[in-house]
Amino acid sequence: MPPIVAMHIPDGLLSIPVSAVGWLLLILLLGYALRQTKTQLGERQIPLMGVLAAFVFAAQMINFPVAGGTSGHLLGSTLVAVFLGPWAMVVVMTSVIGVQALLFQDGGLLALGFNVVNMGFMSGLVGYTVYTLLRRAGLSTLIGAGVGAWLGVVSAAAATALELGVSGTASLSLALPAMLGVHVLIGLGEALITVAALAFVQQTRPDLLKQAAPAQGARWVAVGLVIALLVAFASPLASPEPDGLERVAEDQGFSEQAQDPMYTVLPDYTVPFIQNEALTTVAAGVIGVLIVAAIGYGAARLTVKSRPADTEPSA
Repeated sequence: MPPIVAMHIPDGLLSIPVSAVGWLLLILLLGYALRQTKTQLGERQIPLMGVLAAFVFAAQMINFPVAGGTSGHLLGSTLVAVFLGPWAMVVVMTSVIGVQALLFQDGGLLALGFNVVNMGFMSGLVGYTVYTLLRRAGLSTLIGAGVGAWLGVVSAAAATALELGVSGTASLSLALPAMLGVHVLIGLGEALITVAALAFVQQTRPDLLKQAAPAQGARWVAVGLVIALLVAFASPLASPEPDGLERVAEDQGFSEQAQDPMYTVLPDYTVPFIQNEALTTVAAGVIGVLIVAAIGYGAARLTVKSRPADTEPSA
């Protein structure tokens, strides 16, 4: 049985029809996000997409302990949306979650649609909407992002429970309170990490939080990638306790329904020929960071190239 990591749903927990709906939603949302990003993204945001994708990937490797012998980790979608807006966030999170599934067998291929919808769209859209409303109400960026990040995690957990219930994997009356019960705590960790990251940026490059941010110089981009790599180097320190969905699956008795991946490349964030446990995790993390950064940057570059050079991104 493959490990269940956070809300990364493995194949076997969602029915084929539900998985098909997830893929359909992913295709529609990603297509719309790319069209929206085409008019909203400028040259200034291209390096930032790669850096944020790399940071989110690395941060998701580090589980933090919560109550009851359970752990959690950053989703990061609200954080990305605060910097780039909701539609560029969808592109970034699709890159991260797609690489996790395809290269590291973290989440099933059939379940990939709803994994992106839950963690990359639902969480980020709810979080960004709450953030925007609270900012308009006069609250600070940090408060708005923290509350938004927490609610984003809770909403993604509720969506996952609904999908499990519709699939017949677990009764919704049991899955929903179980998922919410653990993820209201995991969401607190999400909020704290989101606030800490934004506070750091406010102190070092506050212009990046503005819509019309100046171009990121090569030095700043390099610093961002180094931070992401340092986070990846800390991945062996992650809590070994079962994550939110894994804990619920064990407690509710449906963990055995999870299917092994169709193939393996770097399974469970390891490099097969490296035997040292800490070193193999770090190596896998570094590989993932570099690949996700390149995909995030490349997706942004291709989107911008598809727009006439003299067209300014919309506000």
